[in-house]
Amino acid sequence: MAYIITDECVACGTCLEACPNNAIEEGEDKYKITDECIECGDCVESCPVGAIIEE
Repeated sequence: MAYIITDECVACGTCLEACPNNAIEEGEDKYKITDECIECGDCVESCPVGAIIEE
């Protein structure tokens, strides 16, 4: 996986909607990227708080 969602995540769901492979799921406090990630970067571009970074 090339990307991770940091603790800066505000759980707004924007990344969830942006992911073309449904590789993001809701966690307890923040969203998380699953193994289905194809490393396209759409989630990074969509995150309004910059909480998704390269691993």
